[in-house]
Amino acid sequence: MDVLKLNGITVDCILGDLPEEREKEQQVLVDVVLEMDLQDAALSDSLDDTVDYALLVGNIREALEDAKCRLLERAADVVADVCLADPRVEHATVSVRKYGSVSGLGSAEVKITRPV
Repeated sequence: MDVLKLNGITVDCILGDLPEEREKEQQVLVDVVLEMDLQDAALSDSLDDTVDYALLVGNIREALEDAKCRLLERAADVVADVCLADPRVEHATVSVRKYGSVSGLGSAEVKITRPV
């Protein structure tokens, strides 16, 4: 299986369960690993034969902004659903990381893998 990685997608969104986290957006960092067959794209050299990752990044940002998740787990699942909407994607591994939510903690991160 081939892999397409999208690293360091920044999204400003509501994410958290604390009252102050529900009131203002914070920046989260998203990494995506898509498992799919990339042979057609390699042979054709055409964007039509692969995931348009510029479009996908926009869709990920929009979905997280709209979702207003309370948990990192839910945010990761929202991103996975967006990635798996493309029928060429067989598995999606998603990491969502946020910073500064707990005093003395650098970041919190959830990583999930979902099959189609």
